[in-house]
Amino acid sequence: MQSVIVREARPDEFDEIGELTIEVYVRGGFIAETSPYATELADTAKRAEAAEILVAELDGQIVGSVTVARPGSYYARLAAPDEIEFRMLAVADSVRGRGVGTTLVQHVLDLATAGNYRGIVITTMDEMVEARRIYERLGFVRVPERDSQVAPGLVLPALEYRISPAPSR
Repeated sequence: MQSVIVREARPDEFDEIGELTIEVYVRGGFIAETSPYATELADTAKRAEAAEILVAELDGQIVGSVTVARPGSYYARLAAPDEIEFRMLAVADSVRGRGVGTTLVQHVLDLATAGNYRGIVITTMDEMVEARRIYERLGFVRVPERDSQVAPGLVLPALEYRISPAPSR
């Protein structure tokens, strides 16, 4: 088995990435197909205008993706000026348990470290049990004071990862 390769997405892959993300979030039961967020998840080209889209490739196939947002950008809704934020982590069902999600998140941790950021902040859903396991295993901690209310009655739990020692910017 080949190892997972993480790289920047190419524009000709945006439709495939959008389909994968919809597969995970909508067909996985995390959001409704009629949700405006489903449109946002599907539109990888629009996300790429404001954020970095990374893909995980295994055996020559795209099997995962994540959106990395720098501070002050549209998708960095919680990030402080010395943090980055990632969103829309998606891993194909066919490769779950093979380290794809962990590899993508670790790549984001490495980007944050290399960029001298103090940390990373994300939101998740309680129902995303597998993703939460990855985050907790890698050292993310729950920070309820940073939770995000995205709709009436829908609060997304916030998690953060602190880079230690905190690099100077």
